[in-house]
Amino acid sequence: MEKTLLYDFYGELLTEHQRKVFEDAVFNDLSLSEVAEDAGISRQGVHDLLKRVDKLLQEYENKLHLVEKFRSIREEVESIEALTKDFDETKDSKIIKEIRNKAQKIMTEI
Repeated sequence: MEKTLLYDFYGELLTEHQRKVFEDAVFNDLSLSEVAEDAGISRQGVHDLLKRVDKLLQEYENKLHLVEKFRSIREEVESIEALTKDFDETKDSKIIKEIRNKAQKIMTEI
């Protein structure tokens, strides 16, 4: 999951060739041989490229921290939702509903 999350955030920073090879290997679950044949490179070339892409994606995260921030926001919104469940809905139902709606909206947008 970590690879896919990093790719979701930083995949557009890769070259088209890097994206294609990564997607074939990770998302399409093709073997190194199949990816190599499609890309016109050796199996070792695919292996090396995948290692470089993994390193690049991790370097982007180390500098920008977008995945870390995404996880942090998601955890905070989940905690807001959990807190609203503890309220007596008969007293402050309008406020609680508004808080839940805002939390759900944030979750769908991230």
